[in-house]
Amino acid sequence: MPIYQTAHYQVQGDAVERVKAAVEEFVSYVKANEPGTRLYAAWQEIEDPTKFVHLFIFENEDAHEAHGRSDAVAAFEAVYQPVLVGGPVRFTDYGLVAAKM
Repeated sequence: MPIYQTAHYQVQGDAVERVKAAVEEFVSYVKANEPGTRLYAAWQEIEDPTKFVHLFIFENEDAHEAHGRSDAVAAFEAVYQPVLVGGPVRFTDYGLVAAKM
């Protein structure tokens, strides 16, 4: 059963470009190495570029767990976690109601 999830976070203003570069590198890794990740998209808020949201669709719990265990996740966390503001990343799970993909 697919897992639909978002992650919301905010970083320090002087870290935005560093975090964006890490996001791009991380998403490239996901594309190349995670066939069980159906969707991984990272968005940046236009009015406040310090805020990000990531959208995930994992094929199943095994794919979700494999993603979380990857060295790439640890490397990405090492970039953004020290510069978080407003609290930790907020992960939210969803159930799909309807979609056009």
